[in-house]
Amino acid sequence: MPAPRFAVLLALCGLSTPAPAGLDAEAAATASRTAIGSTPPDFRLRERDGQALALSAFRGKPLLVNFIYTGCHTVCPTSSRALKRAVNAMRERFGPNQFNVASIGFDQPQDSPLALRDFAARQRIDDPNWAFLSPRREDVPALARAYGFSYAASPMGYDHTLQVSILDAQGRILTQVLGDDYPPDAIGEPLKRLLAGSLVEGDAGSFSDLWDKIRILCSVYDPATGKYRNDWGLALEIAGGLSFLGFMLAMVIGEWRARRALRPG
Repeated sequence: MPAPRFAVLLALCGLSTPAPAGLDAEAAATASRTAIGSTPPDFRLRERDGQALALSAFRGKPLLVNFIYTGCHTVCPTSSRALKRAVNAMRERFGPNQFNVASIGFDQPQDSPLALRDFAARQRIDDPNWAFLSPRREDVPALARAYGFSYAASPMGYDHTLQVSILDAQGRILTQVLGDDYPPDAIGEPLKRLLAGSLVEGDAGSFSDLWDKIRILCSVYDPATGKYRNDWGLALEIAGGLSFLGFMLAMVIGEWRARRALRPG
C-alpha cells in the first residue's frame, strides 16, 4: 500500500471566537507520525446522550478515531461521509461488531453532545458501534497531542489535520490514515492485520471465532467494486502451510519417541 498522503485542509465555516493563527503543515505531519506506537491516556468524554464514557471502554477491539467540529459545513461532513463508506465496506466484509469508531468534537464548548448528535444525524451515521464524543474543553489540547492531531483557529474556521488513527485492541496507535478521502483499503488493510492477528498468534477462541479470523485473513480489496471479497486461494495456501507444519511436528515427535524407546532402561 502506498505511503499515506498528508493533508492539512481549511474548514470554511464560522468560528465562535476567531483568532488569527495558522497551522504549520510540516510540524503537523511530524506530530501525526510521532503518535504512532504510543498509547493515549484514558480521557473521559461524553456520548451523544450525555453519558460519561472513558476511552478505555473501547479496549478489546480495534478502534478508529477521528476529530471533527460540528460548526464545519464542508470538510468535516465530507470526510465523515467518506469514512462512513469505508466503515460500511469493512462492516460488510469483517462483521458488524469487529471494531469500533469514535469521532471526537474538538471545538469546545460548541461541540456538545447535542451538537454531535445532530451532526451524526445529518451525515446519516447510525452505526451502533460508532461513538460521537464530547471532551472537556480543558482536555482538548492534551487529547489532540495524544493522537497526533493538530488544529489552529483561523478567521474562516479551523486549519486542522484530516486523519483517522487506527488503534489496536490494547489502545496503541498502530498507524495514521491521512487525507480528505478514505478508500476502504487504506483503513481496511491495517485493520485486517489487527483482526486476523489473533489467528496467527493462536488466540482464535471458539470455532466461530476461528472461522471469522480465517475469513478476514482471506479477504482482499477489489478496487473495481470498492468492496472486499474472499480469496480462497489464500485459504488453501494457509491450510497447506498448517498441514505441512503439522506433518513436520509429527515427524519430530515420532523421531523423539523412537530414540527414547531405544535408550537402555
